[in-house]
Amino acid sequence: MSANQTVDPEDIAELITHCNLATTVSEFHGSLVGYISAGGRFPPGSLLDALQLEPDPAPTADEQAMLGRLRHQTEAWLADTDLTFGPWLPEDDAPLAERAEGLSEWTRGFLGGFGLGGTVETAKTLSEEAREVLKDMATIAATEFELDEDVEGDEESLTEIEEFIRVGALLLHAEASGRNEPASDTRH
Repeated sequence: MSANQTVDPEDIAELITHCNLATTVSEFHGSLVGYISAGGRFPPGSLLDALQLEPDPAPTADEQAMLGRLRHQTEAWLADTDLTFGPWLPEDDAPLAERAEGLSEWTRGFLGGFGLGGTVETAKTLSEEAREVLKDMATIAATEFELDEDVEGDEESLTEIEEFIRVGALLLHAEASGRNEPASDTRH
């Protein structure tokens, strides 16, 4: 993989498997987005350290470089005024139950990453709307979706929730990402 190549979910799936990480692609991406959105500063070392993931074995130099590219790619997508950001969820042709679980995993990851990246001051300065988004995300993260025979209705509901978390993540990023003063911002 070249230095300018976009990192995709399949690359992260391989990393998760190789490093025996206790996470899924959706949860990993949610954690990274939440950490960045809260204004988290990356300490020297690995992005995995910042997200409190414990690899065994440690990522290779190429995998570390890929994680650095993913970090910068994610920061750019979150800051993009064309709103190109989207959460990494199972493909649209995956079974509905798998997609719903991926949505819950992404949201749980986002909330965990937001907690790791933010400060008490970050939380205190959020708008009422942003605090409501966090509350709603917590509800989504804790939800066990009950899917019935109305596949079309479930599909529509899932799409609405996906859009809510996408827009919610962008709102939280816009409000919180610039509020933490960098203690250390070593680029990896």
